[in-house]
Amino acid sequence: MNVQTRIDPLAKLYAATGPLPPGHPAVKPRRIGVLLTNLGTPDATDYWSMRRYLKEFLWDRRVIEVNRALWWVILNGIILTVRPGKKGKDYDTIWNRERDESPLKTITRSQTEKLQASVAAGLLGPEGVDVRVDWGMRYGNPSVKSALERLQAEGCDRILLVPLYPQYAAATSATACDKAFEALMQMRWQPALRVAPPYADDPDYIAAVADSIGEALSKLDFEPEVIIASFHGVPKEYLLKGDPYHCQCAKTARLIREKLGLSAEKFMLTFQSRFGSAEWLQPYTDETIKGLAAKGVKRLAVVTPGFSADCLETIEEIGGENAEYFHHGGGEKFARIECLNDSPGGIRVIESIVRRELMGWI
Repeated sequence: MNVQTRIDPLAKLYAATGPLPPGHPAVKPRRIGVLLTNLGTPDATDYWSMRRYLKEFLWDRRVIEVNRALWWVILNGIILTVRPGKKGKDYDTIWNRERDESPLKTITRSQTEKLQASVAAGLLGPEGVDVRVDWGMRYGNPSVKSALERLQAEGCDRILLVPLYPQYAAATSATACDKAFEALMQMRWQPALRVAPPYADDPDYIAAVADSIGEALSKLDFEPEVIIASFHGVPKEYLLKGDPYHCQCAKTARLIREKLGLSAEKFMLTFQSRFGSAEWLQPYTDETIKGLAAKGVKRLAVVTPGFSADCLETIEEIGGENAEYFHHGGGEKFARIECLNDSPGGIRVIESIVRRELMGWI
């Protein structure tokens, strides 16, 4: 997106010191970079594209914390033989045909463009500061490394990394930092790097999610008997090792529930997407939904406040797989409430985080 260039006052100061000596490399205007990151996406839904994506994702030591030799055998001998085909079919049901990409890639790009437009409108800082916004994925393309290189090439010597995970987990937020730090290790002239913290209890985020739920419910032709707040699960072992994710999810759910004025029975916290045979954070989303249907609940809505953008886990797993569990169990009305995505409320949350974390730079 073309944005009118703003000159950093410090760049003017440098320019005023005098002409550069002969042979000196060109000096770019000093700029500030903002890098939005999310989990990632395969490049396509075919077997080999899915295999590359899953291999990078599932080989991450923070995602799967088991013996590496044993996991190598399981991953390469079993999982990467069977899972790419199955997950490719799942991705195919939600694929953005027009752009030939996953919804997560489409939404993250749009979040970036709209945040850059906020810069142009002067919503993130005063005149005289040039902020460039880019985006990268932890797994797949565009990579975090390529985004950092683009920002540095544009003269960004200060970069704010914004992992778009409201709640911190080693398997999400930390992996984004890992990838950024790996890229910095290969740079001769490293930019200064800040990392935005998780925003599980940020008032703007809580208000935006609550407002989006209210708006979505107002458009339904039924009133849910129960609303489930479903967060991505992690193995229970990670909690016992000190990961704060479970506590932050519980706080987010409580604050949203209180904002909506609902009881704990009406607004329930669950965890989805478990993988393997180990115990994960409970209660499980799928089992909770099956149990509610069995108890006679006929009208249900599910919101996913742990995701900043809709993806396979929200669209297909919640809107497809879990909706099917509910209907097969006797449920009649099911609604999947969309993530904040690139909605005005969602962009205001990102603006608020970026504006706060850039203090002292702008």
